[in-house]
Amino acid sequence: MRQVVLDTETTGLEPSQGHRIIEIGCVEVVDRELTGNHFHVYINPDREIDEGALAVHGISSEFLADKPRFHEIVNDFLTFIRGAELVIHNAAFDVGFMDHEFNLLASGSPGKTDTFCTITDTLLMARKKHPGQKNNLDALCKRYGIDNSHRELHGALLDAEILADVYLRMTGGQSALSLHGDDETADGGIEEVVRLSPGRAALKVIRATEIELAEHEARLDAIQKGAGQVLWRTPPPAV
Repeated sequence: MRQVVLDTETTGLEPSQGHRIIEIGCVEVVDRELTGNHFHVYINPDREIDEGALAVHGISSEFLADKPRFHEIVNDFLTFIRGAELVIHNAAFDVGFMDHEFNLLASGSPGKTDTFCTITDTLLMARKKHPGQKNNLDALCKRYGIDNSHRELHGALLDAEILADVYLRMTGGQSALSLHGDDETADGGIEEVVRLSPGRAALKVIRATEIELAEHEARLDAIQKGAGQVLWRTPPPAV
């Protein structure tokens, strides 16, 4: 299973007001393992950046002046994400901007993102798993014990890397051994039980070798000699 954890930074909040994507960051996850492959690019939006957005990500128009336009990077971007499951925090925002950028292409739009990728919204997942609690990325990092102290400003690649850790923790089932006889996590939430599919492949059985069996018997002999009874060798009571 190939997943791409994705984040964007933009000039503002609404593509309907002409705002554009200025940074895309993606990291690849295959079979729940980070592969080290990533896609990262800054984009010249050919417009000014709102002060509110600048305060969030710190990416200036001057910095973007010599960066490529979206149409120059779109093929590489599509190659990286096409056919993957996109994992995005507040997916409606990022996907809305991506679809807007696709629609602006003079050479023709590839269509809406959800026609060539599946989309998983980790914000909706977190709200379902932790109702009534803060579920922004910083709150989830604190909840799942992920160090994000190096995150002073938002950045698409850094946020995608952090979100990948959050997603893997959030979907990994029980993350700690409970000694209190209940199913609650340390933050008061309820851990989701991840059930194995009945159609899964049979587990591989690795049997002990003759040498290992002999060493085991020798160990039992030593225990029996020093402490008396060895439970493994005690015959079951008669019925």
